[in-house]
Amino acid sequence: MSEHNKFMARAIELSINNVNGGGGPFGAVIVKDGEIVGEGFNQVSTSNDPTAHAEVTAIRNAARKLNRFDLSGCTIYTSCEPCPMCLGAIYWARIEKMYYGNTKKDADSIGFNDDFIYQEIDKPMNKRQLSAIQLMRDDALTAFRLWDGKNDKTEY
Repeated sequence: MSEHNKFMARAIELSINNVNGGGGPFGAVIVKDGEIVGEGFNQVSTSNDPTAHAEVTAIRNAARKLNRFDLSGCTIYTSCEPCPMCLGAIYWARIEKMYYGNTKKDADSIGFNDDFIYQEIDKPMNKRQLSAIQLMRDDALTAFRLWDGKNDKTEY
């Protein structure tokens, strides 16, 4: 079994175990230098956290283990093509490569439809289902000005 297959098999195992334990059918592992540094499985319904997807959970665990938010040099193996939130988190974490098992069409066929989010993102803000009203911009800009002028900030 190749290294890639070994890590994907672990992500799939996590997804199967999670279904058997009452959770959603998603699992993910993050690998650095041939070692798993983070694992995750879907915990949305078991933790009442809508952001507790497998990939996000694996990213949180890997970042904690490596003691850094930049996961450059890491690879993620995920049992399913990521949703928009997870894909965004993968990019923000600077993970360099992704392997996935199921497709988003496979997920859609069992009731996990993320397509509407992709469609919403492409719409102008005033045409989206989510009502978005800008409020107190001048006050909010204070934090941005402080950040911009800070010499000792940690860039991310």
